[in-house]
Amino acid sequence: MSESPLTSDDFPTEEPVQSSAEEPEQADPAAEAATDDSQDVADDAAEAAEAGDEEEAAEAGGEGESEEAPRLDPVEEFKMELRLLPGDWYVVHTYAGYENRVKTNVESRTQSLNMEDYIFQVEVPTQEVTEVKSGKRQQVTEKVLPGYVLVRMDLTDESWAAIRNTPGVTGFVGLSNRPAPLSLQEVADLLAPEPEEEPEQVHKEKAESRSDVAYEVGESVTVMEGPFATLPATVSEINPDTQKLKVLVSIFGRETPVELGFNQVSKI
Repeated sequence: MSESPLTSDDFPTEEPVQSSAEEPEQADPAAEAATDDSQDVADDAAEAAEAGDEEEAAEAGGEGESEEAPRLDPVEEFKMELRLLPGDWYVVHTYAGYENRVKTNVESRTQSLNMEDYIFQVEVPTQEVTEVKSGKRQQVTEKVLPGYVLVRMDLTDESWAAIRNTPGVTGFVGLSNRPAPLSLQEVADLLAPEPEEEPEQVHKEKAESRSDVAYEVGESVTVMEGPFATLPATVSEINPDTQKLKVLVSIFGRETPVELGFNQVSKI
């Protein structure tokens, strides 16, 4: 019996041995952990820095908000508001003691005559003064211009007639059919709120001025400013503390008390 020749299939196949250099690298758990920890620390540091910036910004914002803006002088603020209002201010003469009633009547007629586009506002100027009654000092409200009201309006023939024919009104101050409006400063003098506090220097100046009053009760003066400018008047009261006078102005045949500053009159 003949033997079959040997072939390569009859020899066992050897698996190729992979060299240690070709084996895949195994990750080092300790190194990975260290890397992760380093990244976490960096992230935490970045977050802390960002949070610190936000806190500083918030503190800066808080400091900015805590700083109060300088307050405007009440009179100047009032004048700024006046500039934005339509119309001019006119002085209207009324019967004595009818000031508030005339104000109500004008407001009612403005609506009933559809004059809202021409007559805007009616005011009775008042002020707080201190009086002594029964030995006690008390604050009372008195009219600055007894017998007069202020009207803010656009002067036309129709609006003039609506005011002039209001019950209790005797006329406009000035020319009968073309009265002159008040200046912004004159309106502020009559209607602006009083300052809450006065600087110490102002008090000092007022105290010094008390001994330097240039007017006497009963003295004749000329009104230099306001709706009664150029009219003669008689001094009836002097208030050195406020640097103001009460004078009697003869208008329409009767004497009307008016309060004016020392600088608003001059000696005759």
